[in-house]
Amino acid sequence: QVQVVESGGGLVEPGGSLRLSCAASGNIFSINLMDWYRQAPGKERELVARIRDTGTTDYTDSVKGRSTISRDSAKNAVYLEMNSLKPEDTAVYYCHAHLKLRSDGPTFSYWGQGTQVTVSS
Repeated sequence: QVQVVESGGGLVEPGGSLRLSCAASGNIFSINLMDWYRQAPGKERELVARIRDTGTTDYTDSVKGRSTISRDSAKNAVYLEMNSLKPEDTAVYYCHAHLKLRSDGPTFSYWGQGTQVTVSS
């Protein structure tokens, strides 16, 4: 069984910062990529940031320059540091891992349960 667990959400004032953490645990052989998605009320889930096993990263335009995704491969963990937060960053943030359970097996997609981020004064 694989579990993906996020932490670090909460209430932040506009202009503030937040660091989200996510860890995957279980019988994992390798992780190809980990990323963060978010879903605001009434909106579709969108990709926020992604980091691959090579270390390359992608960001959605709305968070570029004020967010950093990083990864600790030894801990199967990914982090998202967000600065200069805006009310429009308010959403449930989900961690996603694309991983293998064995070297010759297929790749599976696992999601965390989500963590609420609210940006408000």
